[in-house]
Amino acid sequence: MLSAGFIAAIALSVQSGPPVIAPGAPGAVPRQITAEESRAMSRTRHTAADTRFMQHMIVHHQQAVDMVALLEGRTTHPGVVAMGARIARSQDDEIAMMREWLMVRGEAVDADDLHDHHHHGGHSGHDHHHADPGDIAVMPGMLSPNQMAALEAAEGTEFDRLFLEGMIYHHQGALDMVDELLTHPGAAEDVMMSEFVGHVVADQAAEILRMQSMLSDLPPADEGHSRDHHDHHHHGHDHHGDHSRDDSNAHHHHHDHR
Repeated sequence: MLSAGFIAAIALSVQSGPPVIAPGAPGAVPRQITAEESRAMSRTRHTAADTRFMQHMIVHHQQAVDMVALLEGRTTHPGVVAMGARIARSQDDEIAMMREWLMVRGEAVDADDLHDHHHHGGHSGHDHHHADPGDIAVMPGMLSPNQMAALEAAEGTEFDRLFLEGMIYHHQGALDMVDELLTHPGAAEDVMMSEFVGHVVADQAAEILRMQSMLSDLPPADEGHSRDHHDHHHHGHDHHGDHSRDDSNAHHHHHDHR
């Protein structure tokens, strides 16, 4: 029985999956919540922006898990392998938590707007009328089908470079999603949402810094074929580079949400 209080229990559950987030959570031992916890849950209010954020973050997290699955047979870099395992474990747990959050509140788990966003080139507002559909990600902050294919085709140091560059960009996308969420009045005031948003910011910003360090330690990219893949991966992403390097400072304002 967790006796440290509702918020502490949620904070613990986010950090050490599988999360115990509510009675009936998948894999959780059923427990009777206290009157204090019941009152706290009844006071929580979620917004349409909260729901959309959770639905989209499930899709975003799933691509990170899919990227980690490509590690098998393509790299033996111990740092990349360890980072991939950490990312897959935490994001799988968070996907389960987000699905439960939506179901407990009677919301759909699947977003009904992503097909339209993909058709029109995501939220970015750019004109993709003549673009190769394979270059268009499901949403900003995710890799396109062509980038995923380039990652799948790579191996060794080339794979390590594409994986780290892609995952840094992907993690920055999650931080951008938090930024967008917090522009909506009343968003992230739900107790569990507030805890989760704080966790996303702290965890992903720290992982970005670790991956940037690993990327800088890789040997120089080979010319020719390897460079072609490298350039293809960077297509359309260069404007995110400087922003991602400033994560440790740019997102301090989110820490109140933890």
